[in-house]
Amino acid sequence: MQEIQNIYNSILAPFPLFLHPFISFGLAIFLIYSIVQVLKKNFIFLIALIILLPASIPIIKQVGMSLVSIVKFLLKI
Repeated sequence: MQEIQNIYNSILAPFPLFLHPFISFGLAIFLIYSIVQVLKKNFIFLIALIILLPASIPIIKQVGMSLVSIVKFLLKI
């Protein structure tokens, strides 16, 4: 997670401070859009994964929590 934050900070470094919220918002929207597109393409596989591998539910929750924390970091909530 720290590596992702360092990459994010290096992306924002060349821009003026007043643009940081707009860039963060744009990155958050892009991340959400990308996740929705992946879920739409792989929806049946995700259903099969949940049905066939009940042990995967905690893993999916952890991935979801990580994605939420990334979005919160991008939006500084």
